[in-house]
Amino acid sequence: MLMQDVRNSVVDIADLNQLKLDLNCLQPVDAGEYITQLPKQQRAIAFRLLNKHQAIDVFEYLPPEVQEEIINSLHDVQVAQIVEAMSPDERAELFDELPAGVVKRLLQELSPEQRQATATILGYSEGTAGRVMTTEYVRLRQGLTVGEALSKIRCQDEDKETIYYAYVTDDNRKLVSVVSLRQLLFTFPDVLIRDIASDRVIKVKTEMPQEEVARIMQRYDLIAVPVVDREDRLVGIITIDDVVDILQEEATEDIQKLAGVSGDEAALSPPQVTIRKRLPWLLGNIGLYIGAASAIAPFQSVISHVPVLAVIMPILSNTSGNVAIQALSVTVRGLGVGEVTPLDTMKILRKEMLAGLGTAIALGTALGTLSLIWSPGPERWVSIVAATVMIVNVFIAASLGTVLPMSLKRLNLDPALISGPLLTTTLDAIGFFTFLSMISVALQIFK
Repeated sequence: MLMQDVRNSVVDIADLNQLKLDLNCLQPVDAGEYITQLPKQQRAIAFRLLNKHQAIDVFEYLPPEVQEEIINSLHDVQVAQIVEAMSPDERAELFDELPAGVVKRLLQELSPEQRQATATILGYSEGTAGRVMTTEYVRLRQGLTVGEALSKIRCQDEDKETIYYAYVTDDNRKLVSVVSLRQLLFTFPDVLIRDIASDRVIKVKTEMPQEEVARIMQRYDLIAVPVVDREDRLVGIITIDDVVDILQEEATEDIQKLAGVSGDEAALSPPQVTIRKRLPWLLGNIGLYIGAASAIAPFQSVISHVPVLAVIMPILSNTSGNVAIQALSVTVRGLGVGEVTPLDTMKILRKEMLAGLGTAIALGTALGTLSLIWSPGPERWVSIVAATVMIVNVFIAASLGTVLPMSLKRLNLDPALISGPLLTTTLDAIGFFTFLSMISVALQIFK
């Protein structure tokens, strides 16, 4: 249901009886979105109107800051029931956002089994497969028959994250094979699991980066992938809904870094959050532009002698910056989805150079023509310099937009760290210095 439909289906919070009825009839994700968009002082009221099962489901769809508000507004018993019912991976994600004192108190309220599952996930580094996996999966022993396996799933695995795949392990919990629910349902009950299970198991290590896990699941069209530790013991699974969250998180992070936004800023974030996440980059850019301005400062007399330069320079700066961002965006995206690796650097660079040749000639010609039109008769030679610098700058922009993210990837750093503002400011400094230096030399020659 679209959010507009949700707003239409839920009445004003002043009518609590009707609100209670409507909220409990909504899908959990829609009820969570409605509660999130309420004023802060009304969120706890709306959440308390949910029945127990609906409250548990809705809670997982609330943003971390709203979850913390709800926890602070509920009694310990209610909080314990909600947190206990959460899946281990969702619970670990919640604990990441809460103060240490609150996390310690909530851990003490959990059952020993859930406390151990949560501690296991929290023990892995952020951004790895171990941190996003769930410990709720179907595990079968090799010696079971199909009938025994189905009976075990019915009796013991009702609350597992997914039952579409069952993972077969030996007595040491080492992953041996995998069998699908379809195979179990359409096989005779007395057949042994080992005879129908596949030993060609696609699995991931707990230390593997989460974006790599997402690429593997996308490549092999998996709805779940098992996670094993260093000794090849099965410790959890990652399901398709986790992968959707990972892909959204990684895409958001890359886009915001390329635009010069720190952290994960939502479109409806409060103004103070927006300021906190954008201002550091903007202040940093002022420092970078000081460098670009320093490249212009020694040539003030040159600009005073050739005033048309003040008209040409912004076009030179903007165009080369756009070329760099185009190359940067394509390269970062290719690295992000696994289309290319640092080994493909020369191949991509060659492509960018060939494409840049035609682009550079076209842009250089365009800027040269404009400079020719705008320049007074005695200064029309400026158009030749402008066209030449544009061509050179386009080649530099395409090269940096390709090589820099590839270099970061080779160093196991995030390629998106090369933000658009950083790259364009660097190109401004290079382009202005080159352009004004050539103009200065040309002035000496013509004099």
